[in-house]
Amino acid sequence: MPKHLVLQCRDGYPLAAQLWLPAGEARGSVIVSSATGVLARYYARYAGFLREQGYAVLTYDYRGIGGSRPASLRGVKIRWRDWGDYDFDAAVRWMRARDSEGLLVAVGHSIGGFLPGFATAATEVDRFFSVGAQYAYWSDYASAQRWQMFAKWHLFMPALTALCGYFPGRRLGWLEDLPAGVALEWAFRRARLESSYPAHERDEVLQRFAAVRAPILAVSVTDDEYGTLPAIERGLSYYRNSTCEHVRLSPAELGLARVGHFDLFHERHRHGFWQATLGWIDEGRNPWTTAPLESAECRAC
Repeated sequence: MPKHLVLQCRDGYPLAAQLWLPAGEARGSVIVSSATGVLARYYARYAGFLREQGYAVLTYDYRGIGGSRPASLRGVKIRWRDWGDYDFDAAVRWMRARDSEGLLVAVGHSIGGFLPGFATAATEVDRFFSVGAQYAYWSDYASAQRWQMFAKWHLFMPALTALCGYFPGRRLGWLEDLPAGVALEWAFRRARLESSYPAHERDEVLQRFAAVRAPILAVSVTDDEYGTLPAIERGLSYYRNSTCEHVRLSPAELGLARVGHFDLFHERHRHGFWQATLGWIDEGRNPWTTAPLESAECRAC
């Protein structure tokens, strides 16, 4: 079982977190950052797997989500950017305070693989590993589902958010409830990330992403309706001073008929995909470079 913690962000916001400690001395540290509207406990099995491999692992709920949710979401001013600027930042600072010299790897799913660029402390991370990482710009959705997803996330979600003062996703069975600022930022995101913020903040946003120089390995799946090739490449382009490698896996290569956006953190991947991720976490080695992938490319962002 993990040790339960409270992380204090720079602005004083408390975050619920869990620390997974190995039986012996840790060989390094890993931070796991969630997808939008997904509880940290969804990644508990993967965190437990990494602990078994000798890593100290931190999972945490973003502000407004799960254990980091206030009594009411109505009237709460939380932006998507805050999850990186404050929350991921707090996770990095806490792990660095615990081990200032050891290996620190950040694993992020969906928005959790993109938002580290908002954090000033992201420069303290040694390498990044992302799964389906993008920021949900509507025209990047898979063409077969694009208009259905547009109606769901960019018409219905903002309308219901305006009515309720937050997005009641749990009652709909659509992820967790979301703070209004997060839901509306998702709904009205522009093609250029920085255009979603006031003009006086845009240069700083770009500079923070550019400050990250650690290598990035991004994995996406060919049947992920969110993490399409354009979506992944759009997100990676902001990390222009990092060496980025993007691997596209097909469900068949993973031994399945369907994988999609969420499945890679399911227990069924323990002896396959999870085991392969250790190549990057342990050594900074892309374990899929020699695999017969549908599309795999190394690129400098």
